[in-house]
Amino acid sequence: MRDLRIIFMGTPEFAVTILNSLLNVKYNVVGVITAPDRPAGRGQKVRKSAVKIFAEENHLNILQPTNLKDKTFIKTLKALNANLQIVVAFRMLPEVVWKMPQYGTFNLHASLLPQYRGAAPINWAIINGETETGVTTFFIDEKIDTGAIIFQEKLSISPTENAGQLHDRLMNAGSELVIKTVQAIEEDLITTHIQDTNNDLKTAYKLHSDNTKIDWNAPLETIYNHIRGLSPYPTAYTLLENDGKEQRVKIYNAFIKEDKEVTLETGSISIIDNHLAIATPGGYICITEIQLSGKRKMSVKDLLNGYKFSKNAKMR
Repeated sequence: MRDLRIIFMGTPEFAVTILNSLLNVKYNVVGVITAPDRPAGRGQKVRKSAVKIFAEENHLNILQPTNLKDKTFIKTLKALNANLQIVVAFRMLPEVVWKMPQYGTFNLHASLLPQYRGAAPINWAIINGETETGVTTFFIDEKIDTGAIIFQEKLSISPTENAGQLHDRLMNAGSELVIKTVQAIEEDLITTHIQDTNNDLKTAYKLHSDNTKIDWNAPLETIYNHIRGLSPYPTAYTLLENDGKEQRVKIYNAFIKEDKEVTLETGSISIIDNHLAIATPGGYICITEIQLSGKRKMSVKDLLNGYKFSKNAKMR
């Protein structure tokens, strides 16, 4: 049995659950590396990462390098004498870092690699209408998400599930997979396999304003998957034209109403049973939860109590 000294690297809430599991199993975490504190929000108040907050609460040794190649940081990292590094939702590591520990550096990725390499695998799996995804542990190499696979765990995706719900299920599955991986390394029972690159690979591109905007001319199911794949974050958006004004609005929840005989112009708004029914070529996207610019997120039912849509209002 190997005596493990672990460095954990991560930043968001997704990583906290995995770090907590390592501590619960009593693994020796000798250091936690997370993002530097950064100003955020309207007040630009300096905020700590979720991982840092958790690490402070558990009295762990914390490092927050701005440059992972910095000589002082490298020296400090070496001094911790770790023999295993675990990466969960962090950033690309330089070779000098991922090659440092005796038993390697492995990463947890929220997809069934080699599919959905990249920054947003949970969102893109739903956006693309997948019915299955999963989590993968793999040893890091010089490229992004391309290293030798250790373990994988498959999960089905419900046709109504959103990205937030899938995130939580993958987080829990990933926590179990990381513990399984650490135990295998501890017992020197690791076997790996090289990622298959012969298949048609889909990429989990970084999300930005261009690929989160709704295309109302797309097929009905494509629009629906786009909305749930971006909910609750970063959220699909559209432009609302109403009473001569235009504003950006976020769409959090919706459902489909098929109607192949829609005669309304695409993007036109009807109010049906306290929902905003947006006309598309194949039916209606019925919005149930929305956020207008500068307002809080609310149900469409609540919105309609104080907001009026003109006859020619439309989404575009």
